[in-house]
Amino acid sequence: MTKRTSIMTALAVAGLLAVLAPAFAANDNLQKDQKFAMDAAQGGMMEVDLGQVATQKAASQAVKDFGQRMVTDHGKANNQLLQIASQKGMSLPKALPADMKQERDKLAGLSGAEFDRMYMSHMLKDHEKDVKEFEMQAEKGSDPALRSFAQETLPTLRQHLELARTVAAQVGADHGHHHSGS
Repeated sequence: MTKRTSIMTALAVAGLLAVLAPAFAANDNLQKDQKFAMDAAQGGMMEVDLGQVATQKAASQAVKDFGQRMVTDHGKANNQLLQIASQKGMSLPKALPADMKQERDKLAGLSGAEFDRMYMSHMLKDHEKDVKEFEMQAEKGSDPALRSFAQETLPTLRQHLELARTVAAQVGADHGHHHSGS
């Protein structure tokens, strides 16, 4: 009898695991979606913040224009993301985390050609990272709204990356360690 009971228990546990496994997987995907939304929100805030700094501190008109483009495009994307998040009852950060704030303050303390180089170097690295994260979300995101947000935002981010490469080269910015096929 005990042998039969342990088999039944094992089958019950296996059945329960089979039922719960998709829930665990869904939860994992939900966490990935939430992390994407949090990172995108913080990254977007940083782009807008630094873009505003660039319009004031940059020496090069190309860098000022790039900064203004960041304010406009990322401001728009941030609003779209906020709408998606509020529809889902997901709260997004309202302020920059300490490390980003520190980076922002460091850049805000510079001006002229030095600001141009550091800012464009930062923009280059930042947009390489953004494009990768948004590509992942666009392909593998489990939340349909966040996935389409990533898909819709990607072309703009790719344009930003190309523009960042061009402007960075103009101002002699560090091109980072990432070299794509171009």
